Amino acid sequence: MTARQPIAPAIDVAALESRISKQWDDDITPQLVEYVKLPAKSPHFDPDWVKHGHIEAAIQQAKRWVEKQGVAGLTLEIVRIEGRTPVLFFDIPATGGRDASRTVLLYGHLDKQPEMTGWRPGLGPWIPVIEDGKLYGRGGADDGYAVFAALSAIAALDAQGVSRPHCVGLIETCEESGSYDLPAYLEALAPRMHDVQLVVALDSGAGNYDQLWATTSLRGLVNGTLEVRILEEGVHSGDAGGVVPSSFRIARSLLDRIDDSRTGVVKPAAFNCDIPAERLEQAKQAAQILGDTLWQRFPWTSCCDDQGTARLFAQPVTKDPVELVLNRTWRAALAVTGADGLPALESAGNVQRPYTSFKLSLRIPPLVDGPQAGAELKRVLESDAPYSAKVSFEADSAATGWNAPATAPWLSAALDRASQALWSKPAAYMGEGGTIPFMGMLGIKFPKAQMLVTGVLGPKSNAHGPNEFIHLGYAKKVTAATAMVIASVE
Repeated sequence: MTARQPIAPAIDVAALESRISKQWDDDITPQLVEYVKLPAKSPHFDPDWVKHGHIEAAIQQAKRWVEKQGVAGLTLEIVRIEGRTPVLFFDIPATGGRDASRTVLLYGHLDKQPEMTGWRPGLGPWIPVIEDGKLYGRGGADDGYAVFAALSAIAALDAQGVSRPHCVGLIETCEESGSYDLPAYLEALAPRMHDVQLVVALDSGAGNYDQLWATTSLRGLVNGTLEVRILEEGVHSGDAGGVVPSSFRIARSLLDRIDDSRTGVVKPAAFNCDIPAERLEQAKQAAQILGDTLWQRFPWTSCCDDQGTARLFAQPVTKDPVELVLNRTWRAALAVTGADGLPALESAGNVQRPYTSFKLSLRIPPLVDGPQAGAELKRVLESDAPYSAKVSFEADSAATGWNAPATAPWLSAALDRASQALWSKPAAYMGEGGTIPFMGMLGIKFPKAQMLVTGVLGPKSNAHGPNEFIHLGYAKKVTAATAMVIASVE
């Protein structure tokens, strides 16, 4: 018996790209402009999300648009489980005689991160601005565009009469809160998905805008609040200084148990793992492609020399591109993302404060168990508290990362064909430092499925931060590449 050759469908790539580009210009971009205006913050950031109605507005907008696409045989519904955020689910039958039970699952989400400060003048999280081919505002790239891109890709194939598999879409609304509602929906909807061959998640990053990028791994995440309390109320710092230990200093010493304050290296073995040889090789290849852009793409603080020219700037942890790739994808990293107990500077008196609280974000390697890491983080921080201070760590979420299964020959060939056809460069592979809990859930639910995790979050797109944008030209090509990969599913 000879091995099956990967499917190479006869697609008119120029026509496919032209159709998708026109739909983005005429229809999808205006939809995203309206979507950006919606402060559809994830439930973790908006506990009153039901009352405020922004998530409902976002999912209704997407539903109306999908209904108008006229895709043959499409069925669509907003699925609701009592007490949970809703999901949008669409189902489109196979065409061209393909096996009706073999499925492509397309994933995205409509909930958003909170506002964040630091937006430049004229921009804001809910203020859509198109500038230099980029749409600024919260959520367009992460990843409100996904439902629009998925339907555009399918419709473009159908317009050419290219055969494709059965396609289903699952668009959730609590991804930015850790997708805690998703397992219940997967359990309910999995029978309708049949035999999932490929999962397409359009919620990831790109090393550059010059080729198609496939994400091979995602880090896990433990989020939570560390509180150190030493007094019942604030007292005069002159009276207490040298007698009462600073809650900030205690908190700082506790964080030193996790990472080295000089290097940022996370020390406990429980938060680290061995890096697979295949991922090391991919890191070297990605580093060769990206070079110094791996660190130059960030908005470093700069200052001017005596002539007023910006020359001096903050430095990265290292400038070795291989180490940078591995640091952001396969090594743990701790960040303090918020604080409480610290008054604003203008109201800060000479007072020894009673407590200090830090919001912690611990990124963990893909193979480290999230819940176990959360329990270990709590143990390390709370044990043997200095000065018998009252120390507590409460985890908000603990998500395990994801390591992609071995890429099947048909998928590898399809990715390269799409990247060469649309960018004239081969597809590239790299892990991402963020977390998509959905991927781990899908890996468990559909262990035989291939996974294409890709997205439009390229250099300076700044997801979750100020000045977030979606690169519209790149998004068009990613949509076309998605269409080509869908058609190639065996």
